[in-house]
Amino acid sequence: MATARIRNMIEKSPWKNAYFFARKLLNTDQYGALGKNEKLLLKIIKGCAPILQCENLSGEDKASVCRNCICETVGQLKDGTKTKQNLMNFVEEMERILITEDDAIVFYVTAKYMVLPTNAALERVPSSDEEFTINTAKNILKTFGPAGAGKVIAVWDELGTNGCLNEERTEVIDEFYHLKKNLRSIPYTHTKLDDSILLTAFVQEFERRLGQKRKSRAGGSLEDVATFLFNYYHIKAAKRPEHFQSDLEVDKWFKCKDGWLVGISCKRTLRERWKQVSSASVENIGEHHIKEIWHLVTYVKDLSDDKITRLGKQHQTFYLRDDSPRYQECKTHPILQRYVRPLSNFIHDIYELQGKDYTKLSKNK
Repeated sequence: MATARIRNMIEKSPWKNAYFFARKLLNTDQYGALGKNEKLLLKIIKGCAPILQCENLSGEDKASVCRNCICETVGQLKDGTKTKQNLMNFVEEMERILITEDDAIVFYVTAKYMVLPTNAALERVPSSDEEFTINTAKNILKTFGPAGAGKVIAVWDELGTNGCLNEERTEVIDEFYHLKKNLRSIPYTHTKLDDSILLTAFVQEFERRLGQKRKSRAGGSLEDVATFLFNYYHIKAAKRPEHFQSDLEVDKWFKCKDGWLVGISCKRTLRERWKQVSSASVENIGEHHIKEIWHLVTYVKDLSDDKITRLGKQHQTFYLRDDSPRYQECKTHPILQRYVRPLSNFIHDIYELQGKDYTKLSKNK
């Protein structure tokens, strides 16, 4: 079968290790992520380059010198740290798998043409949605006033996600192009299949790292928009209450006119953590002078009646998009309507609790 034939060809190619070299170079927990330390990685690359070009050394000698270069570079770091210990695990792993000249060449090409450029490309990928969203958000608020907060939150999520994905795509294409170009010029033997192995390893590993950054960015997206709205309407954020411990993740706080606090949890969904959230008891909240917890939620398909009522009874309120079918259902329900609010009221409700005059807020701010 064709699959078995391809698998056999891949198995025979020394370039199959490119992906695994990249993973080990970037593994923090087990190997200390040497590949993320540009200074160390460059030192190793520069140390290996002339060795691989020496015609008077055998293949095994070249591999041995490259292993020693890795060992000496790591050995210069301060002893006694967890990072040093993990990096020594990397050294031991290279002693085990970097045996032949081909191994040394694949390691060198992986480090220089895959890992190093990917590090730089990741730095260019935005860590926040803000650069794609702020101007649009301001224009919405100038048009609709503070009641447009819900529209800002919805658009922020969409524009930020699309803008960042476009930036990611640009970096992947650009680095893929340069890697193909570099493969045409490297002085080492490689077939078209070898090129495919290396290129797919690059894409696979780059996408894994982009996914990590995407996840981190998504977690902060709603917090970013909440911060923007606080700044735009001059709402002073308060500090988290001292000694307040719970499974509840609260991203922002504000103080009411009576001195009590309201916490705002900015998460797209409660899907994975709502039962943990429900363990934050009413008594615990009250002990810290916390009046309520508000949840800004944009994905509501999994927002069940049980979730709303269980958390609502613990002084937790859900702010949902005005045009959301879920909000339309809840606002007319005799029980659920107590625990949901439209996002268009978000700024109004803060001003009311702080004793500020909401009517003075103009659209053309």
